[in-house]
Amino acid sequence: MTAAVDWLKLRADFPILNQLVHGKPLVYFDNAATAQKPRAVVQALVHYYEHDNANVHRGIHELSNRATQAFELARARTARFINARHAEEIVWTRGTSEAINLVASSWGAKFLRPGDVILLTEAEHHSNIVPWQLLAEKTGAKVAYLPVLGDEGILDLSRVDAMLTSSVKLLSLVHISNALGVVNPVAELCAKARKLGIVTLVDGAQSAGHLPVDVQAIGCDFFAFSGHKICGPTGIGVLYGRQEILEQLPPYQGGGEMILTVDYDKTTFKAAPHRFEAGTPNIAGPIGLHAAMDYLDAIGRDKIWQHDQALAQYAYDQLAGLKDIRLFGPKTGRAGLISFLLKDVHAHDVVTLADQGGIALRGGHHCTQPLMHKLGVESTARASFYFYNTPAEVDHLVAVIREIQKFFAA
Repeated sequence: MTAAVDWLKLRADFPILNQLVHGKPLVYFDNAATAQKPRAVVQALVHYYEHDNANVHRGIHELSNRATQAFELARARTARFINARHAEEIVWTRGTSEAINLVASSWGAKFLRPGDVILLTEAEHHSNIVPWQLLAEKTGAKVAYLPVLGDEGILDLSRVDAMLTSSVKLLSLVHISNALGVVNPVAELCAKARKLGIVTLVDGAQSAGHLPVDVQAIGCDFFAFSGHKICGPTGIGVLYGRQEILEQLPPYQGGGEMILTVDYDKTTFKAAPHRFEAGTPNIAGPIGLHAAMDYLDAIGRDKIWQHDQALAQYAYDQLAGLKDIRLFGPKTGRAGLISFLLKDVHAHDVVTLADQGGIALRGGHHCTQPLMHKLGVESTARASFYFYNTPAEVDHLVAVIREIQKFFAA
């Protein structure tokens, strides 16, 4: 039997949580936007800059050798984190957005033709809509959307088979919705697409740090996530691509590091993944990300997932007991976030007043404007949780919301 996790003890690894905001203890419920960083990550960054700071791959001196080793060890660690077959299937990017843009620019520009269909869902983040719209304009392809149902936002699976036509060349969908907390059946959908020869991309920005991810079990061709959402640094992201596909793709950008030879009239390029990593990379980012992945796996992402789901369900049940509140996302089985609206109170007012109570929420369209319009709203307030959050913090949120409702009813 595995030992139970002392979640309260883990909070001590995050110095930022031990502070007052407007005279109240900080309750950080904005984890879907970015997660906090444990000391282990901060220390890894400091160690690199204080001891090993040098450019990678190009030097033969000791500092460059150490930096290069740490940089490539992080790539191998990332492959293990998501169960990729090879480290060469891991491409460093600035984040999920750039990873998707890389696929759109490199894969899409090479393989899409007029009339081809890019199939998304109605619950996608702008980062998984805008790059495909731009690509469609350039190639003559079309963008179509699998519908979601009602306020719960669950994917209408009854439409999948009809929409996976011979014209569809790419299925790109979110693993966990950042606005609704819906967990999509990505393995099932990727399997359907694969049988039809459709390339698949999964946006794992909200899943990679919250539950065990196995890209081979999912069966996707591409998987993207961001370091800062899994307790790592900002400015570093990951694109997983099946090696067979990456080897077919042209470079994303040109410059130093991604070349084999350059003449005045011709350039030859390195193999993947390095052909997609032009210029001096974010070296500290992968090193900090390595520390974050070690930290999360020491806890166990299966346990983190259980914690997040239990806390989200508790929050849903408590908020559902309030009057004049509209809740979004599934009633059960949701990921660790909950979006809501109070009657006659703008989401930004909710977030502003919650901040006065020390609670960090997110208010707005959450980079999902089409989904908000589908739901008939302009914005929602969102509380998003991680393993360092507690039921007591949820109770404080509910109490603050009651006070907000009294304030606007006065």
